[in-house]
Amino acid sequence: MALDPEELFEVDSDVPDLTGAVLLHHFSGFMDAGSAGSTLVDHLLEAYEHRVVARFDVDELIDYRTRRPAMTYDTDRWEHYDRPELVVHLLHDAIGTPFLLMTGPEPDRRWEAVAAAVHALIERWGVRLTVSFHGIPMGVPHTRKLSVISHATRPELVMEKSPFNRVQVPGNLSALLELRLGEVGQDAMGFAAYVPHYLAQGAYPTASVNLLEAVTKATGLAFPAVALYEAARRTDAEINRQVSESSEVAQVVEALEQQYDSFTQASENLLISEGEPVPSAEELGAEFERFLAEQQRDI
Repeated sequence: MALDPEELFEVDSDVPDLTGAVLLHHFSGFMDAGSAGSTLVDHLLEAYEHRVVARFDVDELIDYRTRRPAMTYDTDRWEHYDRPELVVHLLHDAIGTPFLLMTGPEPDRRWEAVAAAVHALIERWGVRLTVSFHGIPMGVPHTRKLSVISHATRPELVMEKSPFNRVQVPGNLSALLELRLGEVGQDAMGFAAYVPHYLAQGAYPTASVNLLEAVTKATGLAFPAVALYEAARRTDAEINRQVSESSEVAQVVEALEQQYDSFTQASENLLISEGEPVPSAEELGAEFERFLAEQQRDI
C-alpha cells in the first residue's frame, strides 16, 4: 500500500508564519554545469543563519547501492556515516525576510510522491512562489555576457525566454515539481545559467552570480554576495591568465567569440546555430584540464 505523501517528511513543531514566503530548491545529481546551482546553495547556507524545518525520509527515496554514502574508518572502528539528507531550511535574507531552501540528493524513486509532499508543504506554509536553479553547458565563450534563461508555470513569470522551441530531454525532479505545481495552480519557475562548455566540469562562480541575480529579481529577496562576486572575479582572472599563456586555448576562445557574435547579430539567439561546428572541450588542451581539476578539488 502506497504511503501518504505527507508521511515522507517530518516538520519542525516550531515553524513561524511563512505566508507569502518563497521556496528555493536545488537537488544534486542532475545536470549542474559549472556547479552553478550547488555553489549558490553553499553560498546561501554559509552567508545566512538557517535551521531545518522539514526533513524527508531518505530511506524511502534513495538507492544507496547506486550512490553509496561515505563512511569513515579510523584504526579499528567505524567512526562516521555521511548520511544523505533531503531537507528544507528556513533562512532570512539581508533585511530579515524569511525564505525556504530545499536541498539534498535528487531522489532515485517516488518522484510523484515527493512532488505531492512538497505541494503539501507549500499549502501548509502559504508559499507564494517556488524557484529552481542550475547550470547548463553551452557553446559560448566566457568573455561574453552569459544568459540565464527561465521557464515558469505562467507566461507572466518568465523573465528571459528560452531560445529552445519544443524539445524532449531527460526528466528531473525539479522539472516535474514545476510541472505538477503548475497543474494545481501554484506559481513556480526555474532558471538555467549558461556555462561555457569548456568550464562545465569545474566550479564556475560567475554562473552562480548570474543565478543569484536572476533569483533576486524574481523574488525580491535581498542577497548581498560579496564573497560570491569575489570568487567569480578570481576565477575569471585565472581563466584569462591561462588563455593569455596558451595560443591554442586563445584560438579556441576566439573562434567561439566569432561564432557567438555572428550568430547573435544575425538572430539575437545566444545559441550556436544548428549545423555550425562547436569546438569541443578536448580542444582546450592540458592547460584547461589542469585548471578544471584544480577547481574541482577546491569545491
